[in-house]
Amino acid sequence: MSDGQQLSLRAAHRVLLLLTMTRWLPIGFIVGLLILWKLDRGLTLSQAMMAGAITGVVVFATELPTAGIADSLGRRPVLVVAALVNVASMLALLVADSFAAFVVAAALTGLFRALDSGPLEAWYVDTVHRSRPGADVDQDLSRMAGVMGAAMAGGSVAGSGLVAWAPLPDRSPLWLPVAVALALSVVHLVAVLTLLREPPRLDERGLAAARRSVLETPGVIGSGLALLRDNAVLRGLVLVELFAAISMITFENFMPVRLAELVGGEASAAVIMGPVAAGGWLVFAVGAAAAGRVSARIGVARTAILGRILTSLGAVTMGLAFGPIALVVTYFLTYSMHGFGGPAYNALLHREATSRNRATVLSLASMTMFISVAVASSLLGLVAEHTSTPVGMVIAGAAGLGGVICFLPALRSERARATDRARVDVIARA
Repeated sequence: MSDGQQLSLRAAHRVLLLLTMTRWLPIGFIVGLLILWKLDRGLTLSQAMMAGAITGVVVFATELPTAGIADSLGRRPVLVVAALVNVASMLALLVADSFAAFVVAAALTGLFRALDSGPLEAWYVDTVHRSRPGADVDQDLSRMAGVMGAAMAGGSVAGSGLVAWAPLPDRSPLWLPVAVALALSVVHLVAVLTLLREPPRLDERGLAAARRSVLETPGVIGSGLALLRDNAVLRGLVLVELFAAISMITFENFMPVRLAELVGGEASAAVIMGPVAAGGWLVFAVGAAAAGRVSARIGVARTAILGRILTSLGAVTMGLAFGPIALVVTYFLTYSMHGFGGPAYNALLHREATSRNRATVLSLASMTMFISVAVASSLLGLVAEHTSTPVGMVIAGAAGLGGVICFLPALRSERARATDRARVDVIARA
């Protein structure tokens, strides 16, 4: 099959789910162990946190330009480069033994995430819209999110098992999960090269055609920013990320800190967090699967709003939990609602995008999330330090409710779409 041949919708859906699995499974192996690996290799906690911050900085700086390239040059070339960078980042992480080396690994990780953010979804939606113009993809994105959650959960369990097994006495127990993540990243690269097919965006091949496409990137970025300026629905959806990202700090950053306070230390919390994180991704997958059923009944916008409310309330409840069991239970409930709201939110974003700017639109939301986390996590860390961790968790969770207001333009737009469809149906039956 040539690169230019178009996949059927069923085949494209299989590719979407398979590449989602191969992309997230390696991350699952290391997501709960990453900071421990840095400490194991000799970094201090502050150095480990600083190195991690480099990833966010690189993502914020490169998200929109790389999305513009994906929209002008094509999704497949960008995803191939992303997979290559991912292999390089995993290799750098495996061999890193100094702060500078971990900074390099973090920068490569940030570049990978910027390149990888959006093109696969954009490729799939474009494929669907060639056969069914304007069709919603919330059901398919729910399945995609479910596969991602299952892959992360499976990787987390397997990674913890490898640490406990520790079959290499001359290596750190944490080395093997990182090495396996590197090997699985190579598998993802092969899968992208083998499975992903896209009609060429350029009539001519070669370096000159590619150069012209890259030169189009500033115009693509400008059109995306202009769309954000002129489209109230899209502007509201992007602003949702400002608030949603703050509530995420409760269950992504504060959770292990609070658990350590409740069980008596970081070491005890580290033992518990592995299976807890895996369970979190499993309930994330359940929530994502439920979103498809609910959105079919009450609409995509209402589903996204419901997910935002329940996620924020769950984060607040986590801050109010006064025992480790209650904390873990509320974490699971919150994470399931985090999975529930994501597919509907992404489907709303896709409604406001076109094939030419779809990856750019997704990246606008992504970079907003990164900058919000970068600023809010520092401020909330100071709040928690001067008050308590539960206070910081409650504030972060409550702030997420601000995103509900930002959904209102999308809700009004969805109502208008339903009214227009009803009128068309009446005319057709007349």
